[in-house]
Amino acid sequence: MGNPDLQHLVNDFASAIESIDRSAPVRTSSRTGKPYQPGIGPHPETETVAMVATRLASVDPSSYGDYRLGEPYPGASRQKCDWTLGDPRMWAIEVKMLRLMGDNGKPNDNMLMHILSPYPGHRSALTDVEKLAASGFDCSRAVLIYGFDDAAWPMDLAIDSFEVLAQGRAGLSERRQAPFKNLIHPVHREGWVVAWQILGARSTRHYGA
Repeated sequence: MGNPDLQHLVNDFASAIESIDRSAPVRTSSRTGKPYQPGIGPHPETETVAMVATRLASVDPSSYGDYRLGEPYPGASRQKCDWTLGDPRMWAIEVKMLRLMGDNGKPNDNMLMHILSPYPGHRSALTDVEKLAASGFDCSRAVLIYGFDDAAWPMDLAIDSFEVLAQGRAGLSERRQAPFKNLIHPVHREGWVVAWQILGARSTRHYGA
């Protein structure tokens, strides 16, 4: 199996989003039973990651054919890693979605918590950095965020904030990113895939601990 570098992986993730979107997938609300507007945008993070992993495995099996979703962390079986690649394992990747606008075009006020919260109970991208840095995965590790852009709510402001906070918790590689565009959903029409490799843990202080 080939070992895609992080930029290659980010590019392919973005291409897979565009490809899946062209099939006009429809997500049904688990609360109301009503369908959302067609497109990949309304789908939850877990479904999107599963669709992307399946698509990449089919188009580039040498790089993405050996994968697992929800693989337990070494020595911590209750913690699951979103996406691992390779046999033997080459990448352990935690994925988070940044979707600041809902299907109805209204702001999703809770979304930033999933990216920036410092509290482990929120399972944010920020705490994923620390979790991966301290993990026993003997392979390359990365945090990947994919998100949808909006003129009034550009995702780069949240990404810049995440990067500043995350660099205090682990050594990070240079940011890698790739755009996706021309999606069919009227709200979730374009966005970015952004990722950093985790280079090592740093000591942190938890007040009150």
